[in-house]
Amino acid sequence: MKASTLAKSLAGAVALMAMAGPACSLAQTAPGAQTAPAPAPAASPVTLKGDVMLEKTVTENGVSTVQLSEPKVVIPGDRLLFTTRYHNEGAQPVTNFVVTNPLPSAVALAADGATGNEVSVDGGKTWGELASLKVAGSEGAPRAATAADVTHIRWTIAKIAPGASGEVQYHGIVR
Repeated sequence: MKASTLAKSLAGAVALMAMAGPACSLAQTAPGAQTAPAPAPAASPVTLKGDVMLEKTVTENGVSTVQLSEPKVVIPGDRLLFTTRYHNEGAQPVTNFVVTNPLPSAVALAADGATGNEVSVDGGKTWGELASLKVAGSEGAPRAATAADVTHIRWTIAKIAPGASGEVQYHGIVR
């Protein structure tokens, strides 16, 4: 796959979604009830920057090292490292900051990428640890979700102090 094709398919992963505060839920209303439009979310002082690197293990003289490079050309099976860096540019701490990354359709979450992370297998509608999620099997019956079923991954950062920075990462495998 050429880099330009990859860049288009990875655009969803680098177009990061984030919000400060706890995850939002939809309020239920009685049938026929009128609801006011939801207020616009407050602008966050936290900036995000995402990138993708190709990860290759190189063995030289019996010593293996991991090398990262820009993914100019990738093929199925290549391992990618997705990084989201965050920085609080505000004067106040930000609490319960949520970073959500949609996985590009051309990439599956690496099997080791789901451990300890909150993921979704239904486009971000529901969330949980991978071991607790189900998807429809080939005959329609529910089956345990696998890393290949993951559509989104997210992290909740408890507190980002003013001026503080950090990063979250996950590995993906080109399909």
